[in-house]
Amino acid sequence: MTEVAVVILNYNGKKFLQQFLPSVITHSSEAEIIVADNGSTDDSISFLAKEFPSIRVIKSDQNLGFCGGYNFALKQVEAKYYVLLNSDVEVTAGWIDPIIQLFESNPKIGAIQPKLLSKNKPDEFEYAGAAGGLIDTLGYPFCRGRIFDQMEKEQGQYNDVVPVFWATGACHFVRAELYHQLGGLDEDYFAHMEEIDFCWRLQRAGHQIYYHGGSTVYHVGGGTLSSSSPRKTYLNFRNGLSLVFKHMPLSQLIWKFPLRLLLDWVAAFKFLTQPSVPDALAVFKAHISFLSGLRNEIRKRHKLKVELKTYWVHQFYPRFLVVDYFLLGKNTFGKLKIRNPKL
Repeated sequence: MTEVAVVILNYNGKKFLQQFLPSVITHSSEAEIIVADNGSTDDSISFLAKEFPSIRVIKSDQNLGFCGGYNFALKQVEAKYYVLLNSDVEVTAGWIDPIIQLFESNPKIGAIQPKLLSKNKPDEFEYAGAAGGLIDTLGYPFCRGRIFDQMEKEQGQYNDVVPVFWATGACHFVRAELYHQLGGLDEDYFAHMEEIDFCWRLQRAGHQIYYHGGSTVYHVGGGTLSSSSPRKTYLNFRNGLSLVFKHMPLSQLIWKFPLRLLLDWVAAFKFLTQPSVPDALAVFKAHISFLSGLRNEIRKRHKLKVELKTYWVHQFYPRFLVVDYFLLGKNTFGKLKIRNPKL
């Protein structure tokens, strides 16, 4: 059995494979590299066969989404550790070893992410994970190095190794055994926020999530859906509601969930004033979709309560991030004055 398997999910991403796969091959000699093709309709498969014939390819006949694509592929991969790597990520020398050493030093750790910088602006952190993900009391995710759309410059301020709440899905190291024990990614999410849900489940099962600043990768971001895509808006708002509903204790859910709905409507109104009518409509479609699937959400919430011990994690930012950011001007992680979380 391979110790480390780097699995790259591809959907019509020949240009990213051309650009970034060579860096993965060059800097990942200790790992097996696999491309999981998610029903591509471009010539990705023929390109790989011609240019990288030694790379193993796992094919799906259809686009199963980020979650379904990985679940399908990883059932066919035997390794001790998986690396879920986006096709638009450039890795650097020595990116794997520090993280595997951290896993080996602490058996409680379930998932780890490296430092995530922007490929297009290499001196800035990248939106999708930056220096490790956290979450506020209402379930809004943010990162060390990124709050909402505000990115910090990389100045060595996060060259540390600390527990975080969630590890980015763009470059997600996870113990393979735990991935399968928890049923993989929630395929109802399709894409976006699925890694936050998975990390929440890991913690509820008694495991820890870490960030390692000694490993660096560069992420393009928006390779499949751009940041201005109404489809992305829909997925983020729908999956954000699912995340809160699935995991928050009932005593908090009864007042935090209605507040989240209200804040979503505020966001929709803001989209209308920009104007961005498709994004505003996407918010309302997200609410309709969530409510129409409420029975399924209740089922998943009950299943987690039964199967996982109630483990209320400690890395929550105890305040309202929307208030601190939009009203109080706390637009960087340092201004939030969060101490490094301790587990």
